[in-house]
Amino acid sequence: MDNIRATAYRILLQMELRPAHPDRLLRTAMERQAAGDDRDRALLTELVYGVLRWRRRLDWHVDVLVGGKKVDPPVRILLRLGLYQILFLTKVPAHAAVHETVELAKTSHPKHIVGFVNGVLRQAVRRGNDWPWPDPASQPVQALAVETSHPDWFAEYALRRWGIDEARRVLEANNRPAGITVRVNTRRAPPAQVRAWFERQGLAVELSPVLDRALRLPSLRMDVRLLEPFRDGWIQVQDEASQLVSLALAPRPGERVLDLCAGFGGKTTHLADLMEDQGEITAVDQAAWKLEALQENAARQGLTCIRTHAADALSLDPDRLGLFHRVLVDAPCTGFGVLRRHPDIKWRRSVKAPFRASRTQSALLRHAARFVRRGGVLVYATCTLFEDENRNVADGFLRDHPGWEAEPVVRHLPETCRDMADGPYLQTWPHRHGTDGFFIARFRKVTGDE
Repeated sequence: MDNIRATAYRILLQMELRPAHPDRLLRTAMERQAAGDDRDRALLTELVYGVLRWRRRLDWHVDVLVGGKKVDPPVRILLRLGLYQILFLTKVPAHAAVHETVELAKTSHPKHIVGFVNGVLRQAVRRGNDWPWPDPASQPVQALAVETSHPDWFAEYALRRWGIDEARRVLEANNRPAGITVRVNTRRAPPAQVRAWFERQGLAVELSPVLDRALRLPSLRMDVRLLEPFRDGWIQVQDEASQLVSLALAPRPGERVLDLCAGFGGKTTHLADLMEDQGEITAVDQAAWKLEALQENAARQGLTCIRTHAADALSLDPDRLGLFHRVLVDAPCTGFGVLRRHPDIKWRRSVKAPFRASRTQSALLRHAARFVRRGGVLVYATCTLFEDENRNVADGFLRDHPGWEAEPVVRHLPETCRDMADGPYLQTWPHRHGTDGFFIARFRKVTGDE
């Protein structure tokens, strides 16, 4: 147990010093501790993600306990780790959480810091539920931010946009850990066969209420990449909202398709599956190492129609690449629709981030339009909730491009998606649909080049 807490502390400290993806740090740590059992791995994941998810609230507790005194980051992380166990983990006795955190402090801090950590945590235990919570009537922003553990600027935005009741539902949903959802690669196995495999292993598996090729694995506690269905290309880890993006583009076999922000290729390989691996997909990303992972992903799923191109999307020349039947812009964004999976994003964004992102997104969408032939389709998607990055970008594109028209996204999706419509666009919500929060717009070019 001591080793698990020490590892969690090192990961959290590393993320404080330099932005990094917690899942990758956890995976590396687990590979180094291959002898650890499933319970240790589950506890390590719980500690890291729990502290990241509840950081704002934990810091508020720290500030109350120390009377507003300055606490250096390494010590604050120790206190967050101890307080998370005391306040959130019912299976960990409070005295054990204090003891383990103090023992951890002894390995890296002088005696006076060890005593300080011990005193603060014991004070928290004595308080129990007696805390001077911010008053929702006089301090609505701070109250919502502390209670739901979000940055104050985002709590203020949520209250202004959605009102207190809906804002609370949105923010509370962000704190519910998302289970694993997989897309079935029907070229390798039908959904029934994949579901039966998980059931034979005694692993919980549920049919998605949104898509018939998606399965939810609500309690999986192991790395899905180690499982036979993943290794054999039967499944791809992908939330239903992400799958809707490819369905909205609706590519057909034999077409030319351009994926301008391909990343690791979750949507790219879905497009290839929908095209029955017939035609040509050009997958573009600035990071060559991501495209290498995409190629491995495509090979695992038995897909051959994907070609990769490492480049800045804005530098691409349509005269060299030619025109396409369909173009996808899965734009870089602030990521506030996937906080269930990536709680660290909350602390790496500022109030100006949505507007800044929208400038890049608008430029990408304008440039992408140059690659679409007349009658072709352009889909714009983000995994965020801000109007600046979503509706405002889509509306601005239509305003500046009279030769294009918006098509209702839900017309190209199953009946189960009808309530996701936001005018001609589509918005999914964690608290309403149990999916990640995605925005999707679909445009058709009605005039211009063939």
